[in-house]
Amino acid sequence: MKKIGFLSFGHWSDEPGSQSRSAQDTLLQSIELAVAAEELGADGAYFRVHHYARQLASPFPLLAAVGARTSRIEIGTAVIDMRYENPLYMAENAGAADLISQGRLQLGISRGSPEQVIEGWRYFGYSPADGESDADMARRHAEMFLNVIEGHGFARPNPRPMFPNPPGLLRIEPHSAGLRQRIWWGAASNDTARWAARLGMHLQSSTLKTDETGQPFHIQQAEQIRAFREAWAAAGHEHEPRVSVSRSIFPLIDDRDRRYFGRGGQDSDQVGFIERTRSIFGRNYAAEPDRLIEELRADEAIAEADTLLLTVPNQLGVDYNAHVIEAVLKHIAPALGWR
Repeated sequence: MKKIGFLSFGHWSDEPGSQSRSAQDTLLQSIELAVAAEELGADGAYFRVHHYARQLASPFPLLAAVGARTSRIEIGTAVIDMRYENPLYMAENAGAADLISQGRLQLGISRGSPEQVIEGWRYFGYSPADGESDADMARRHAEMFLNVIEGHGFARPNPRPMFPNPPGLLRIEPHSAGLRQRIWWGAASNDTARWAARLGMHLQSSTLKTDETGQPFHIQQAEQIRAFREAWAAAGHEHEPRVSVSRSIFPLIDDRDRRYFGRGGQDSDQVGFIERTRSIFGRNYAAEPDRLIEELRADEAIAEADTLLLTVPNQLGVDYNAHVIEAVLKHIAPALGWR
């Protein structure tokens, strides 16, 4: 059994065929797709965060709005780039969004990927400390965020406050109990997956990974997942680990599907370099249901994960993306034992 949700990058463009022509279109349609996915029986609505780009960037207003419109579905990110974040202000936003959703937030954070702007985090007011890389800064921000959402007091209160204080040191408010156990780390390498496990963060592994062995993507990703689980067990955490993988999966059910995805595409792994690091990109899946079931059955990383995020082409509109989610839930998931 697997939890199955969607992952939207939230692109918009004023181009022919795009159903998301503005930021407002994308934000409102993201909420509507989450509502539709919950009605279809999906388990999660996740959103990517990119700065300086025509796609989703500020997650917490969106997460709070989705939380207010839904009642069951998990709501998350995959991922928030921690190079850009003030950990304490982020803790306030995350606590509020989690309380609005009544504890359904599944917050994916990470070092982030290359952005539209060179060292864009500097414009947000953040710079690595002496001897730090931007990746080190992201991990430092992440660890500070994890510490403050634990809910322990750390700030010395004013002896003459405007409003009465509880006794002792003060914590970030609003605090949402349990949120600390629902933080995920987007890891590209086996080492960062182990690091996340030691800190008690769940693992988000996408369709991009550092090429560490030259093996097919899904095999390397499965090995990463096993390394994460071994490190989690060694750390002795009390809560259970979770792992998500994301895939572009399109069952060819009707003429729309065949028109959009029936001509094939990236049906094999791709290798390239990101910031001078050799990386491997996973394939897309688009085929008639019977063939698609067999192809997905051979994906070792999907088999290892407990959560599958369907990367959706949000510019094709809410109705079509709801159709894709329904097709996977109805025609693919039962045959593979995911439902």
